[in-house]
Amino acid sequence: MNIRINAVSGIFAALLLVSSYSAKSALVDQLTPEERANIEHWVDSEFKDSTLSRREQIEELSWFAIASKPYRGMELNVISEPITTHQYESNVLTRAFGEITGIKVNHELHPEGMVVQKLWIQFISDQHRYDAFINDSDNIGHHSRSGNILALDDYMEGEGKDVTLPTLDIDDFIGMSFVTGLDGKVYQLPDQQFANLYWFRYDWFQRPELKKQFKKIYGYELGVPINWSAYEDIADFFTNHVKQIDGKKVYGHIDYGQRHPSLGWRFTDAWFSMAGMGDSGLPNGKPVDEWGIRIDGCHPVGSSVARGGATNSPAAVYALEKYISWLKNYAPPDAITMNQDEAAALHIKGNIAQRIFWYAQDIPEMTKKGLDFVNEDGTPKWRVAPSPHGAYWQEGMKLGYQDVGAWTIPKNMTSSRQKAVWLYAQFTVSKTVSLKKTLVGLTPIRESDLRSPIMQKMAPKLGGMLEFYLSPARKAWTPTGPNVPDYPKLAKHWWQTIASAVTGEKTPREALDHLAERQDRSLAVIERNAELTTCGPRLKRDNEIKGESYWLQQPGAPKPKLKNEKPPGITVPYDQLVQAWKQGREK
Repeated sequence: MNIRINAVSGIFAALLLVSSYSAKSALVDQLTPEERANIEHWVDSEFKDSTLSRREQIEELSWFAIASKPYRGMELNVISEPITTHQYESNVLTRAFGEITGIKVNHELHPEGMVVQKLWIQFISDQHRYDAFINDSDNIGHHSRSGNILALDDYMEGEGKDVTLPTLDIDDFIGMSFVTGLDGKVYQLPDQQFANLYWFRYDWFQRPELKKQFKKIYGYELGVPINWSAYEDIADFFTNHVKQIDGKKVYGHIDYGQRHPSLGWRFTDAWFSMAGMGDSGLPNGKPVDEWGIRIDGCHPVGSSVARGGATNSPAAVYALEKYISWLKNYAPPDAITMNQDEAAALHIKGNIAQRIFWYAQDIPEMTKKGLDFVNEDGTPKWRVAPSPHGAYWQEGMKLGYQDVGAWTIPKNMTSSRQKAVWLYAQFTVSKTVSLKKTLVGLTPIRESDLRSPIMQKMAPKLGGMLEFYLSPARKAWTPTGPNVPDYPKLAKHWWQTIASAVTGEKTPREALDHLAERQDRSLAVIERNAELTTCGPRLKRDNEIKGESYWLQQPGAPKPKLKNEKPPGITVPYDQLVQAWKQGREK
């Protein structure tokens, strides 16, 4: 992150804090009685929950009212996916912002795939339709190379300085490293984020008879799995040994295998990094990331092992084999025909013991009263914990995925529209409103919100989510990184090729060879067409490729096949894990 931004933000924050205690210089005193009454109404009705005091909230919103005056009467168009957080923004925050600033915002909600499609169409056609996008930071590799996206650190220090919120507090955001390009510049502003975690039935894992039975069969304690070997043993235990709990058929695993786009992000959302395919480094492995793409400097140079990548490496084959084996042997029989949403509907029925790949955005759905795994007081019988790792994983590597939806502002627009939409983007993440938005959507972006008394009080109903976010472990959960130069162009290959291995049309190795080949071809097309303004792919000619045997003998990724891909299972008691987090340790 650019340290200069932090310094500038800190200075302005300090100045505003001082001014807020001076009746003579308070920003609110510059407003009309009607404007002040309107701000107080929003603070006292909608934004009661905040890490700021009421007085500080009024000052912050007064800044928006004053800074927006040159843009009153403007109408803006923004777009995002339709998760709960963005529904709140579209239905409530646009109204609050409009009444406070006089700027009308049309906040459209569309499926994420359509959001990405509209973003790319706008770039290709050079026709301005949307003033900003809340776009996954998975696209940071393209945004930082394309020349189409505003570099926010430059903007905040330059042309946008007069419309940059003094109390924005960049240091308070927990996901800034995810929106930073290889050039060190910030291209997006986090708006919401949620992790992909391990989910399990805490109540079942605590049953003495099940603990005793598990240890008798496998020789160690039933608990949170640290590695895939333990996860597999637990899956086998519940599916093939326990079989029924309280008269209901149970399974030790849930997943999905339908030939569907959601099968793609089932893998690109860090499945291979969980296996240990890439290199060490956070937020993403370097020089080889979790997609298996190698970079040289800032240039992608290939994803196949022959080119130094790891998409079809032994570790990737291992990860795909485990996924298929567990899906077929331990999950409900219909799971293999399902997509992500259908598997989620099956999961909620209450007969699943654990899930290795679970998005925390589903917490509101998993805590509804009346569900088999929710107590009468609203606390869950389940818990979340860090995902277990595969046999190739090593300390210092990324271990899981975190989705970050972030404000993305095009360069090609008028200065006034750019400033007006930057004001709205900041409003949606300002400290006045961010805690309330977190309580609604459970997609936290600020450290201060996570540590607030309100969130601490809510923690027992979140099944360990808050404890995870406040622990050191969260640093190893990150989005797709900057090695991927064009997310949509490359991601489309994954679900089709993975599906061919699920159906048996291809072996896992054949499917991944095909995927690596297709990905390298796409990189070559991007290079040939000069689609990026900087740090584009540079693929060697066929006669310059060093080959698989060379790369598998080099340190790091791609890694040679292990002699033993199932080491002894390791577990840890959940309560011991939580205690470690509270003491600042990972486990």
